[in-house]
Amino acid sequence: MQVSVETTSGLGRRMTVQIPAEQMDQQVASKLQQLTRSVRLDGFRPGKVPLSVVKKRYESQVRQETAAELIASTYEQALQQENLRPAGEPNIEQTRNQSGEELEYVATFEVYPEIELPDLGDLKIERPIAEVDENEVEKMLEKLRRQRVTWTSVERPAAEGDRVEIDFEGTIDGQPFSGNAAKNVPLELGSGSMIPGFEEQLVGLSAGDSKTIEVTFPEDYGSAEVAGKTAKFDITVHSVAEPTLPELDDEFARAFGVGDGGLEALREEVRKNMRRELDAAISNRIKSQVFDALLEKADLDVPTSLLDSEIDALVKKDSAGADAGDDRSRYEDEARRRVSLGLLISEIIQRNQLSIDPDRVRQKIEDMAQSYENPEEVVQWYYSNQEMLGSVQTLVMEETVVEWVMDQAQVEDKSTTFEELLQQAAGGSA
Repeated sequence: MQVSVETTSGLGRRMTVQIPAEQMDQQVASKLQQLTRSVRLDGFRPGKVPLSVVKKRYESQVRQETAAELIASTYEQALQQENLRPAGEPNIEQTRNQSGEELEYVATFEVYPEIELPDLGDLKIERPIAEVDENEVEKMLEKLRRQRVTWTSVERPAAEGDRVEIDFEGTIDGQPFSGNAAKNVPLELGSGSMIPGFEEQLVGLSAGDSKTIEVTFPEDYGSAEVAGKTAKFDITVHSVAEPTLPELDDEFARAFGVGDGGLEALREEVRKNMRRELDAAISNRIKSQVFDALLEKADLDVPTSLLDSEIDALVKKDSAGADAGDDRSRYEDEARRRVSLGLLISEIIQRNQLSIDPDRVRQKIEDMAQSYENPEEVVQWYYSNQEMLGSVQTLVMEETVVEWVMDQAQVEDKSTTFEELLQQAAGGSA
């Protein structure tokens, strides 16, 4: 077998493989001989069909089948011989397949890039340091109280914190706009759910009152139709209700499924959940810094086949992907990032012989299961579902890679708070 390889682009390769005519013709002849013993043709007894007849009728078909088998068996051999690692499936074309001549085919494909891991000695990583203090636990309990609020109708003007039910209809320069009107809308005054200046002007109104207010949409408002423009809204108030919050007591704790221990048990459960949330936020913050640094320092060519596959996956995952049509470009940056990270992580794992710690996978699953009512059932479900187990193993492997990078980098601890860290995570700054 003769193999030659040429570079067609940065990662593109064109590999030509030639298989000796003797090897090809011998296999074709052997198969034709076997057919003489099994083929059934009119005018001939079974097993008595002359080779010349079989050859005339079946040689072309047998030659194609034999070529396909030889291509399948020699392709991997040729790759190993030339030390090539193809990314994605090849395009294979037969260029010669005649009796008495060598079989020749051409495979075109992309290869994985040669990856040079960057020097991480000058990499600076900030490691957030935070605790869950009692004040933050009490804030969380207050949020839980707000989730259990009840509303009681009152015959008085609305105050901040009350809930009003309103109809509204808006116009800009006397003309309606998209989403300008609605009826029987519940609105908690002071919640900030409407554009700035809207809720404040409803304070003091009572059930049955009507009022026209004027507000200006922010310049960065999501709809270009109204962004930066001033609108008038005709408001009608149907009802005013004041909030009643439950007492923080053992009965309140039981409403959240806490039996023994009452309020103190709920407080401890809240503290544990916040600690898990904090640890996850810290881990994600560090991971984001590490991955961003790897991508910034590494200069990678990404195989088109891998990029296209990742775009396909993102389109399928995106609920709006069905409407993407031919506009796949909006997924390209994210797909390129994912593929590049995958290549870098794989290279780090391979070079440093990193492996998945089964005990760590178990601990990760058990930690995740703690937020469910029956943690042990959740653990068993993960271990019975190979796809879900694989996702946790991938997560643990990524954490292992991050720790390896941290060992090479300059790590600086930075004090922060639970609230600040979660605000950063929610804002995407992590």
